[in-house]
Amino acid sequence: MGRQPDLERAVMQALWGAPEGLAAADVGTALPGRALAVTTVLTVLERLRRKGLVERERDGRAYRYRAATEREALVARAMLAALGDSADRALAISRFVDQMPAEDVEALRRALGADDDGAPGRRA
Repeated sequence: MGRQPDLERAVMQALWGAPEGLAAADVGTALPGRALAVTTVLTVLERLRRKGLVERERDGRAYRYRAATEREALVARAMLAALGDSADRALAISRFVDQMPAEDVEALRRALGADDDGAPGRRA
């Protein structure tokens, strides 16, 4: 993966760690091992905002940025997007489950739940 998606991921990690939101300069400070200009951070934040991943609100003369979605929702969207690339979704799901650790398979079973008659069902 290239530098930009990696930087976007790092910015999202910083925002998920600060539910109260961060100013752009604070986002830059929260990125360990990176010395980025505030303009670079602002560019990444704006790109993420256009993708619907980041929200901003006025805080004095600047903006405060927050993650617009929780990490797990974003992971779920990525998983669905990857599944959409398959010509055989059932086979892709089967291969995915075959490679999952047992505790993840159990979590998947719990997530699918069961209807009142005991049949597998989806959560509403």
